[in-house]
Amino acid sequence: MSVLNDNIAKLNGYLARFKDAGILNRIAGQDVAGAGGVFASHAPVDKTIICEVAHGTAADIDKAAMAAHDAFAAWRDMPALERKKVLIRIAEGIEARAEEIALCECWDTGQAYKFMSKAALRGAENFRYFADQIVQARDGQHLKSPTLMNVTTRVPIGPVGVITPWNTPFMLSTWKIAPALAAGCTVVHKPAEASPLTARLLVEIAEEAGLPPGVLNTVNGFGEDAGKALCAHPKIKAIAFVGESRTGSLITKQGADTLKRNHLELGGKNPVIVFDDADLERALDAVIFMIYSINGERCTSSSRLLVQDTIKDEFEEKLIARVNNIKVGHPLDPATEVGPLVTQEHFDKVTSYFDIAKQDGAFIAAGGESLGDEGYFVRPTLFTHATNDMRIAQEEIFGPVLTSIPFATEEEALALANDTTYGLTAYLWTNDLTRSLRMTDALEAGMIWVNSENVRHLPTPFGGVKASGIGRDGGDWSFEFYMEQKHIGFATGQHKITKLGAL
Repeated sequence: MSVLNDNIAKLNGYLARFKDAGILNRIAGQDVAGAGGVFASHAPVDKTIICEVAHGTAADIDKAAMAAHDAFAAWRDMPALERKKVLIRIAEGIEARAEEIALCECWDTGQAYKFMSKAALRGAENFRYFADQIVQARDGQHLKSPTLMNVTTRVPIGPVGVITPWNTPFMLSTWKIAPALAAGCTVVHKPAEASPLTARLLVEIAEEAGLPPGVLNTVNGFGEDAGKALCAHPKIKAIAFVGESRTGSLITKQGADTLKRNHLELGGKNPVIVFDDADLERALDAVIFMIYSINGERCTSSSRLLVQDTIKDEFEEKLIARVNNIKVGHPLDPATEVGPLVTQEHFDKVTSYFDIAKQDGAFIAAGGESLGDEGYFVRPTLFTHATNDMRIAQEEIFGPVLTSIPFATEEEALALANDTTYGLTAYLWTNDLTRSLRMTDALEAGMIWVNSENVRHLPTPFGGVKASGIGRDGGDWSFEFYMEQKHIGFATGQHKITKLGAL
């Protein structure tokens, strides 16, 4: 309890300035009030108001887009080593304020300190990684032909829009913004309206590290006005978005008239497939971690358990006992494993599936109820006796809710795994090497882990197929999005040029 009280006291110190002055938009290095007035940001723990936030509209987006446009040439042309130094200083600034970022993130989103305590450090790691890639980011190829020396290079695409979600907002913001800045782009960032705190901290840290005004601009607001305006703005050359698949479709439509390039990291209904020859204790740990950590509010969560019928009863029995033992509590308590859901709207969505499960004929083996009256707390939930055609198996619930479905054969497991509109991740537990090769080849997912939970390696491509998205993050794949390829051909001699109209 003393650690919890200490964290609350520290948080109150960090929040004092926001309670007094609110959170303003940051455009061209200046604080700017929202053209739409203000809206309130609420704490999911007790529904109290954290602070007022500038309500950005199309007018604010226009200012930010023009600021990014005006700052682009100088940032693009800054020597690579100088831009690298700025990004390294941003990483150092994040590390110096890691506690502040973590505590604010927990209070803003309801995420447990157990996981968010390292979120800031992961954000710093993103900046360090892409800082190291800056020098060679524009390197190309030498493609010699009989008559030409052909070379390629890459150039930054221009000002880009970054729209980030509320589940792990700081880390995901750095995941998008760090490679954009490393590529030489300028950025207009619209964070999720439900989690504005750490976006403000990031732009402060960046400017203190020497990022020129206008290179990173932050506009708070809602999707229907600020988000829509950002996607449609002619000065914004690309949109990097993380969020729901339905919203990704809207973003594509909103950017169509300006031929906007889109990178969409969308939803998932990811299977974790457990065969009877797997290391069942490790599989159990991974199944639980990948759905109940981060409050189940992550796109890569393994929300469908496909378990072989020969071990189903034993595995579910152990699973039920573990799920019922997960500690739900205050997000700033280091012992808490699951905190409150982020908003009233999301709480209502997640809890609605408790009745849907029963109506469809599934059994609530654990959880299936809310906790307390003050905040948005729910018990970690497990549905059993489910089939893959049920809504609980097809729709992204995005909470601490797992649906267990049995299978008999490898062929059935594969069919069930692929029977969804999504295709972000899949997890496979088996000690049969040839089976793992067959399954990973046939699974419809952008990322697959075998005998492992999601372990992110920054140089690898991150992204999904089907309704789970377009494009890839990570390593050189990020630069492929934020940069344009350019080809130049140099004649190496007096090759024949066809004459037209010559006498």
